[in-house]
Amino acid sequence: MLYWTLVFLVIALVAGLFGFGGIASASAGIAKILFAIFIVLFLVSLIFGVVRGA
Repeated sequence: MLYWTLVFLVIALVAGLFGFGGIASASAGIAKILFAIFIVLFLVSLIFGVVRGA
């Protein structure tokens, strides 16, 4: 999932560089959402790992 976040971030940067504002903002929004989901899943797996190990 982090891979897709980086892909959409690169798409947003390239689109912003060429002046495609709508595509850049949409890709940046998708990247933000995917990154937030990635962080939540990472924290949940970290908590379950600590609980299971204890």
